[in-house]
Amino acid sequence: MNLDYIDLLLVHSPQPWKEFREENRYFEENKEVWRAMEDAYKEGKVKAIGLCNFLQDDIENLLESCEIKPMVNQILAHISNTPFELIEFCQKHAILVEAYSPIGHGEVLQHPRLQVMAEHYGVSVAQLCLCYDLQLGLSVIPKSTDRTHIEGNTALDFEINEADMEALK
Repeated sequence: MNLDYIDLLLVHSPQPWKEFREENRYFEENKEVWRAMEDAYKEGKVKAIGLCNFLQDDIENLLESCEIKPMVNQILAHISNTPFELIEFCQKHAILVEAYSPIGHGEVLQHPRLQVMAEHYGVSVAQLCLCYDLQLGLSVIPKSTDRTHIEGNTALDFEINEADMEALK
């Protein structure tokens, strides 16, 4: 790749995608992959190592024997799909939760209740969704190629009040 190092290296899934969430959990194979990532980290080839789509028991499997605990767990997390127990577990173990698809694959943009709430704050539904994840202590990865949307995704200078956060949960 002609790079001095990689900023963040993630295991995309605890199982092959065609077997995702099926019976074989690949616990031993994940430990082997993690050991190789630890080596790359120790050698300075990567600055941070982490996971994607790992459930609590997948993470516990690694924590049993790892030298370097995962720094990130990138998961699907948005207003209509918030895995609170997994988020709490990661935060308890100082693993940053990075939310992908924080705008719910765009499906939530037309939700009438979210539109009303967003209007109340003077923001877009997308901004409301991003702020929701941020207020939960998550890092977010919004996806857009539209310059206006990208700029809007960074204009999050508002706070969702406690009652509205509870309603969104």
